[in-house]
Amino acid sequence: MNKKELKIFLDEKAIQYERPDFIPHDPIQIPHRFEKKEDIEITAFLTATIAWGNRKSIITNATKLMEIMGNEPHEFILNYHPDQADRFEGFVHRTFNATDLETFIRALQNIYHHHNGLEALFASGISKEGLQPAISHFKQVFFEVSHQQRTQKHVSDPLRNSAAKRINMFLRWMVRDAKAGVDFGIWKNISPSLLSCPLDVHTGNVGRKLKLLSRKQNDAKSLAELDASLRKLDPNDPVKYDFALFGLGAFEGF
Repeated sequence: MNKKELKIFLDEKAIQYERPDFIPHDPIQIPHRFEKKEDIEITAFLTATIAWGNRKSIITNATKLMEIMGNEPHEFILNYHPDQADRFEGFVHRTFNATDLETFIRALQNIYHHHNGLEALFASGISKEGLQPAISHFKQVFFEVSHQQRTQKHVSDPLRNSAAKRINMFLRWMVRDAKAGVDFGIWKNISPSLLSCPLDVHTGNVGRKLKLLSRKQNDAKSLAELDASLRKLDPNDPVKYDFALFGLGAFEGF
């Protein structure tokens, strides 16, 4: 395919897969249960944090997280006290355990009390290079609270060559327009043009087959290459192609 044919093909696939009937099969269903902005973004961030492995398990454990917080995540975080840490006992999703969760709750509390919330914190770290430096800045602030070293692995850092797939997915959820009924578009201070594709096995493999990506590793350098290719197809909304690439790989075995 030439560039024009490729764009037509991927535009059609993006429309095909960016549909509300995608939601019941995806972890994005968890934040879709809420209406308040802060509840949506907190739920989305925590769900994205544990979004690896079996989808059913992700959805089950993200639901448990919300139940732990009384299905009022923003209110719970604002008023959390370490005396409540026993509420997290027994929670585990793969390598993310109760200790990690307690740290995340305190880190989010610090962000809402002292950094004007998640949107303001990410927006404050934007540079001409886009959102990847903002993610690195976010991680620095996130771990201002006391924590075990092991917990740091659950927040990726693009400046250490991570593709930061789950955080880029979270940012897509928050920033992209809600008109298709999938993403939320509740963050108005960050442009969709700055978003990066959540690079995983499916998007990476399909990207390589379509010659959007040449590097074999799914790392920050590969993400930069894929982003550059997708921005040429649509500079204003490059990450809409996440739906196309993921759908082609996960559902069509492309």
